[in-house]
Amino acid sequence: MTKILIAPSMLAADFLHLDSEVEKVNAYADIFHLDIMDGTFVPNISFGFPVVEAIAKKARKPMDVHLMIVNPEKYVERFAKAGAAMISFHFEAAREKSEEVIELIHSHGVKAGIVINPDCPVQAIFPYLPMVDFVLIMSVFAGFGGQKFIPESLERIAAVKAELRRIGRPEVPIEVDGGIGPANAASIVEAGASILVAGSAVFKAEDPSAAIEKMRG
Repeated sequence: MTKILIAPSMLAADFLHLDSEVEKVNAYADIFHLDIMDGTFVPNISFGFPVVEAIAKKARKPMDVHLMIVNPEKYVERFAKAGAAMISFHFEAAREKSEEVIELIHSHGVKAGIVINPDCPVQAIFPYLPMVDFVLIMSVFAGFGGQKFIPESLERIAAVKAELRRIGRPEVPIEVDGGIGPANAASIVEAGASILVAGSAVFKAEDPSAAIEKMRG
C-alpha cells in the first residue's frame, strides 16, 4: 500500500510565530512545502532565501521547494544549498528548457519535480516523466493560497498516473497542490496522488494533528 505523505504549505503559516509553525510540521507531517513566488510568473510575491534558510535551521522533515518563478535555472543552486531535498519548477516557465532544469536539479543531489497548471494539458509533461523524481499537479492556479480545489484535477491526476504506469514508473509520486483538506483527500488519493499539499487545512485547523491524520487515512 502506498504511503500518503502530507506536505503543509508554509505559505499558510503564521510568520510571526515561525518557530511554532515549523514545529507543527516536524511533529505531525512529512514534508515542508515552500512556495517561492516572484511576482512575475505569478501575480504574487511570497518569500525568499532568508525564510527558507530560517526554516531549514529548525526543519527535521524534508524541504520541498516549489518554484513559481521565471528562469528557475538561475536559482536552483541557491535553494539546493539552502537545504532543499526536493525542487520543482513549472513546465510553463521552462518549456523547451525543462530537461536542462531537471538535469541541473539532479546535479545538486536534489530530487527534481515538474509542475503543471490547470490550464495546460497534462500531456505536455509526458516527455519528462522518465526523468523526474516526482510530478506536481496544481489543482488551483498557482499564485495564491486559499483557493477552491478544481474538480477536473482528478482526471488530470489519473491521466498522469496512467502514463507513469505505461512507461514502467508507477512508483513516481504524484504531488497535488491546492484546495486540499480532510473532505476531499480520499478522492485525490484514489485518483493516484501520494503527496498532498495542504495549507489552511493544517495551519488554520483547531487540531492540526487530527486534520493531518484524517487526510492520511
